[in-house]
Amino acid sequence: MALLYDEIKWNKRKSLAITAFFVLFVLVVCFVFAEALGFFYGTETLGFALFPILMLVAIGSTFVSYYYSDKMVLAISGARPAEKGEFPHLVNTVEGLSIAAGIPLPKIYVIDDPAPNAFATGRDPEHSAIAVTTGLLKTMGRYELEGVVGHEMAHIKNYDIRLATFAVVMVGFVALLSDFMFRIGLRPGIGGGGGRRSGGGGAAIVLIAIFFAILAPIFAQLVRLAISRNREYLADASGALLTRYPEGLASALEKIAKDSRKVEHATDATAPLYISNPFKGNLLSGLFSTHPPIEERVKRLRSM
Repeated sequence: MALLYDEIKWNKRKSLAITAFFVLFVLVVCFVFAEALGFFYGTETLGFALFPILMLVAIGSTFVSYYYSDKMVLAISGARPAEKGEFPHLVNTVEGLSIAAGIPLPKIYVIDDPAPNAFATGRDPEHSAIAVTTGLLKTMGRYELEGVVGHEMAHIKNYDIRLATFAVVMVGFVALLSDFMFRIGLRPGIGGGGGRRSGGGGAAIVLIAIFFAILAPIFAQLVRLAISRNREYLADASGALLTRYPEGLASALEKIAKDSRKVEHATDATAPLYISNPFKGNLLSGLFSTHPPIEERVKRLRSM
């Protein structure tokens, strides 16, 4: 059990470090782009004015996604409320584990899909939901279902959905900034490049801005994927601690991995929320995977 606590502590520290680095990276991108635009338009004050505006836009986008992402995800996924009369074992399992986790009972949904999978959504434990596919309910035994629900409950308790939403919005924001730089700031004939930025320093900031406009969206996406993979490991460990039976989740993950069917209603936007890649063979491996390898997750669970 000591290994469980060590795994949870390590993953929390790693997630915090990655998130702090991500915030710093977005701040640097905003600053560089604002400075470059000031150079192009030949004004000393444009960069200083744009920087807080860009950050306010980023914060506003995050808040909008924060309040409405759960409803959008459930609608896109074709999820329907799980009635206790139809799915008594699922409802009882979620009720029991929510008590064990010490959080309010999440709303429970079912997705009519034969592929076994599940996800959690919601901005905090008071506004959360767990959705499982009918394929998962047919495939899993009692302890395996508890393992999957425990994993999703851990996501809710650890505020992972809030972090994932923040990361997605920041990646989109960086991509929009880069596109804006190419379309408005870096097109021929813009600005005079005068003022204090007309020297070598101005040329340097432009080169840096071009470099960021090309590579920043890719790098931001890699950071988001690193956050996603790390939180999956954390949810595995926290879920195992919640159920006190790591083998249940390990066995469930193996069954999900062996099933070749993809979740029909899954999209690129909702895929990172699922306990396992819902697209199966269509997802690139390695750095571009939103989920850690199942084999590694099972190995870690069985070592706890």
